[in-house]
Amino acid sequence: MSLTLESPFAARFSAWMEERFPVKNAVLFSTLYLGALLFGRALTHPGQLGLGFKDLAGFMAVWSFFFMLRVFDEHKDYALDLKNHPQRVLQSGLITLGHLKIAGVLAVLVQLGASLLIDGGFGRVTLFWLVTMAWSCLMAKEFFVGEWLGKRLVLYAVSHMLAMPLAIGWMMQMGAGAAKLPLVAGALAAMAFFSGLAFEIARKTKAPEDERPTVDSYTKIMGTRGAAFGTLTVLVIAAAIEAYLLSVVPGGRALYIGAGVVAVVLVAVTLPLLGFAKQPTPGAAKKVEAFAGVAMLVQYVVLIVALLASRGVTWS
Repeated sequence: MSLTLESPFAARFSAWMEERFPVKNAVLFSTLYLGALLFGRALTHPGQLGLGFKDLAGFMAVWSFFFMLRVFDEHKDYALDLKNHPQRVLQSGLITLGHLKIAGVLAVLVQLGASLLIDGGFGRVTLFWLVTMAWSCLMAKEFFVGEWLGKRLVLYAVSHMLAMPLAIGWMMQMGAGAAKLPLVAGALAAMAFFSGLAFEIARKTKAPEDERPTVDSYTKIMGTRGAAFGTLTVLVIAAAIEAYLLSVVPGGRALYIGAGVVAVVLVAVTLPLLGFAKQPTPGAAKKVEAFAGVAMLVQYVVLIVALLASRGVTWS
């Protein structure tokens, strides 16, 4: 059934969600969150890793954070998307930027409320969230140099991708609670940056026939081979950091199995990247994006499994 302005608002907003922020994204967000939460807890608490109802509030905050980033992007890119994607729910007028502003404010309140709840007041979690929120707001305004930054796609990606290690730090602090995170926590934040950057490059890797004059891509500025090998280089760095993280987690067999899985995934991702470099077709570009996303997901799954195998978990 096609939607019109007379359709119920819930149906129209759900259509926008399905188009721009689908429910399946929760799989990735929950994996990132659980990996960071357990790692932060393992670094600061001895014995088994405890999970509780406050951690569910933490997940709602993380989901709301990524939802908020999507709302920011919808505002930031509205004019360009109106030109390139007039058929989208927002651009066709079925919902408005005003609707998204209200939803974005609610998402911010959820993040703040959950951070204060976990802290039991104002503490380290809320402070981490404030820093992450401040950077996200600067991103939304493109650091007040949008025209200049927009012409430098790599710098644009790096500046925006820095939100990932900040967000992961916030999630790790949720796991640590009132305890101070040790320096080694920075390794997971670094992995988040590089794996996220690899996915960002892969997401904007296009076959020559799919390039559009008004849509930026890494293949435009780096070439098809440059984009493919750039993605691979960043993935290798992320995998190396993952190996270090696994060495920090005690667990013997889990360490070697986890490192083996990461190595296999890295090889699996290399094949479509090399295939795209050799023959840059639309199908090959889609495989690059899909495999880069899977590689990022697997890194966190491996970390979660290693932590659970070495420390165990309890629910309280």
